[in-house]
Amino acid sequence: MTALNLVDTDPAELAVDAVVVGVYAHDGGDAKLLLASGAESVAAAFSDRPGGGLAETLRVLGASGAVGEVTKVAAFGAVAAPLVVAVGLGPEPAGAAPAAETLRRAAGAATRALAGSASVALVLPLSDRDTPTDDELTAGVRAVAEGAVLGAYQFTGYKTKGVRKDPVRKVVLHVPDAAARLARAAVKRSGTVTSAVTRTRDWINTAPNELRPPQFAEQAKDAAEAAQLDVTVLDEKALAKQGYGGILAVGLGSAAAPRMVRIAYEPAGATRRVALVGKGITFDTGGVSIKPAAGMWEMKSDMSGAAAVVSTMIAIAALKPKVAVVAYAPMAENMASGSAYRPGDVVTMYNGHKVEVLNTDAEGRMILGDAIARACEDDPDYLFEVSTLTGGQVIALGKRISGVMGTPELCERVRDAGERVGEPAWPMPLPEDVRKGMDSEVADISQVNAGMDRAGHMLQGGVFLSEFVAEGVQWAHIDIAGPSYHSGEAFGYWAKGGTGVPVRTLIGLVEEIAAEG
Repeated sequence: MTALNLVDTDPAELAVDAVVVGVYAHDGGDAKLLLASGAESVAAAFSDRPGGGLAETLRVLGASGAVGEVTKVAAFGAVAAPLVVAVGLGPEPAGAAPAAETLRRAAGAATRALAGSASVALVLPLSDRDTPTDDELTAGVRAVAEGAVLGAYQFTGYKTKGVRKDPVRKVVLHVPDAAARLARAAVKRSGTVTSAVTRTRDWINTAPNELRPPQFAEQAKDAAEAAQLDVTVLDEKALAKQGYGGILAVGLGSAAAPRMVRIAYEPAGATRRVALVGKGITFDTGGVSIKPAAGMWEMKSDMSGAAAVVSTMIAIAALKPKVAVVAYAPMAENMASGSAYRPGDVVTMYNGHKVEVLNTDAEGRMILGDAIARACEDDPDYLFEVSTLTGGQVIALGKRISGVMGTPELCERVRDAGERVGEPAWPMPLPEDVRKGMDSEVADISQVNAGMDRAGHMLQGGVFLSEFVAEGVQWAHIDIAGPSYHSGEAFGYWAKGGTGVPVRTLIGLVEEIAAEG
């Protein structure tokens, strides 16, 4: 992974492959550009060059200052670095530094554009003042560091020929004082967080024939144990013995048996407890209710929730917040075969609820129902569940905004946390009429609407999961069906493929809860 360091040397004197400065779009209608703070010495080095200096050179080269736009200028000895790179920050904010998300996207776009470089210096405005406040410094360093590392990310696990340039090996962030405790703490935390996101992306991008439930469980176990976390893995025999009917039903059609991974972080003196639950369907054909062939290869990402919660636990082990956190990752492969579960089956779940199966492609809620019920036995104060649960999330909120359902106050808290880290989420209701539509004539609840009505499809998933949450537990179901996997071209700090959403949100929530004491 790209290494992070701090530097306070004059940017014009930095011996790196490229120095990156920010540029604002000018809103005066004259197509001028405004260099962001931090670029002064670099601009001064270009001031005696013909053509009007650095800003005018960038304008002639077509730079507009749009967020994430990258323009490269050969330095030809004007500064120590052979290349000066301007990255757009959008219109200059009045009396403020650029928003954290703007800095993340700009840093990510710059490091991705500089693939093949050994070292890159980022000289971006952390504040609108010469000496940032503590909060400004921390927020700015975190944003730039996260964006830089995640923007540089590449997954090339199966390339047999070197057709891509290697990611940037080292990024140095320019700050007022590289020895400042807060700056050093911010960059260290950013390394931990981006490592968790990168691990999540790698798991999501792994070919499904190489990450079936047993392999995924083993890799999760190894990573968690390396972080000195307590880990338990239930195989198919243990799942059957303990009554995990939903997980077993979904796994029936596959030759690769299901698993459940439990990971615990239990610091001494913790007075609050958080549960994390993540959906781990390593591949989803839809089972007997088979999916269309088009795009089915992306169903390798149906384990994004499990990847996110496992990676979050490893980050928590490094960050050491004073709150107990226990994660559950149910894992299964939903295949179509002679042994697969089928529409019309009635499944007895871990908490004893009888579920009538109407659509085997609604498998995620089956394994999550078991895991949520088990997580509630740990008596958590808060439960966060993450899953690529419904296509209805994409229809309702698109591919960038997660849907959140559950305890209203906690859903709002998830929204706030996501807004801070650039992982937007939007609270959705759990209407009583949706639950009524899931009444079954033969069981306690139908797995989907009993009349197969897809109206409120995302809400049906949340309503079903609510049946497995113990009374008194504040909970939030986060549907990441769209945001978990990016099919288009890379932009900002999002690479094509797995995104790692919502790892940064979960880490922020756990730290926030720990800070409450």
